Amino acid sequence: MLLTTAHPTRISTAILRLLLPYHRTTDHAPAPAEAFWHQQRRIAAFVRDGAPVEFTLPGFPCKSPNPAKVLGRLPDQAERLSLRFLNTLCTEIERIYPPGARVVICSDGHVFGDLIRVPDRHIDAYSDELRALIGDLALSRLSVFDLRDIFGALAHDAKRARVHDRYAPPVAALRAQVRSDDPTLALYRGITRFLVEDTADFPGTRSALQRECRERAYGVIQRSRAWGALVAEHHPRAVRLSIHPQPAGAPKFGIRLLDAPDAWTTPWHSAALRRPDGTWTLLPRARAARLGRLVHRDTRPSHFEQG
Repeated sequence: MLLTTAHPTRISTAILRLLLPYHRTTDHAPAPAEAFWHQQRRIAAFVRDGAPVEFTLPGFPCKSPNPAKVLGRLPDQAERLSLRFLNTLCTEIERIYPPGARVVICSDGHVFGDLIRVPDRHIDAYSDELRALIGDLALSRLSVFDLRDIFGALAHDAKRARVHDRYAPPVAALRAQVRSDDPTLALYRGITRFLVEDTADFPGTRSALQRECRERAYGVIQRSRAWGALVAEHHPRAVRLSIHPQPAGAPKFGIRLLDAPDAWTTPWHSAALRRPDGTWTLLPRARAARLGRLVHRDTRPSHFEQG
């Protein structure tokens, strides 16, 4: 049903309702469209102009460095499925609102490279393959934005320093927010968990690793806030999506790219498993390998198939 002659609020609500089934959150009950007034206001601004709705999605940084979680360093079926999902979501919006929608994937691997202990050359390879996938799969409603679009060939450490110095909040302010704000505390704990899981060769004790990862987690949140501010500066009107769980009413809309048993799971921290009924889920590689057989695509490990 086309909504080109409807009131902008009605159209923006209809677009928002297409997103709601994929809301990534730890809330216990689904929220109505009225709870997402931040997103509705931004969508309505595009609708009033008759312009494509622009979404920004920070994420798709690089594969986890832990081989027990992922199949390799390059995008695989988990990314292919996620990219197709995002493009399909844009085509669904286009069915009810002809100007449609676009998603700018704000690939943030270089922003965190030193903190997550992934070499910049691996991040470059992942990002290049991501762009190639978008082209090969003809996902015309997607694009990629990263630090190369801002700072060109500047050295990676210099790029990170510029972003951090200009946009990152003080760590003392983040510590206070972690103590006082439940969503920030959940983010801090989630990032700490990822850092612990992604460290495969730490020489010290488990408790020492956890202490070190808790400190690194503050750095990751600093850079995440900095990257978000930079993205907002370059895409000031966009509707902000997030790969992290977000409560209803938050300025960012958490979006679930694929089914997973954990609300924090992402395609770059896991492997795709195809169930016997044809549906997909994301699981750590070691667990997926116990449930299914490994499938290769173009000579590279791609995903697992069950049954």
